[in-house]
Amino acid sequence: MAVCPILKYPDPGLARSCQPVRVFDGNLKALAHDLLDTMRAAPGVGITAAHIGIFTRLVVLELSKEIGPRFYANPEILALSEETMRHMEGSVSMPGVTDEIERPRKIRFRYQDIDGAFHEEEAEGFYAVCMQHEIDQLGGIFWLKRLSRLKRDRLIRKWGKGK
Repeated sequence: MAVCPILKYPDPGLARSCQPVRVFDGNLKALAHDLLDTMRAAPGVGITAAHIGIFTRLVVLELSKEIGPRFYANPEILALSEETMRHMEGSVSMPGVTDEIERPRKIRFRYQDIDGAFHEEEAEGFYAVCMQHEIDQLGGIFWLKRLSRLKRDRLIRKWGKGK
């Protein structure tokens, strides 16, 4: 497999909404494994096809080595809890920049695996935060948009100085 170049903020592709995966074949599996290699090299715990400029609804998460990588095509949130939690977030497209974001603590979501089979799951805590973060990216919502304008402007200035 291959490590692919990652779009860096403020690349306009990071604000682009992705199209559904319609074909579940060897090309999709190869893309999923390229994303995994790219995410590990970044390093990160989650990545979308949009991060490498392929605007299709595909997510890879690897939250622990024990569980291993998971692949999600066409994920969509079905329900969000009222209870929230705060967690530090960042992006492989903006390495070295993080801030705390508040999100629902639990979600219920639907997705297809890379063979096309449908699944529904509940996620809580870090898993829920990561899935929400990546689904946002598939919709063209870069994580900075979840911050107040003041925090967002401060982080963008920091990012600009570090480049």
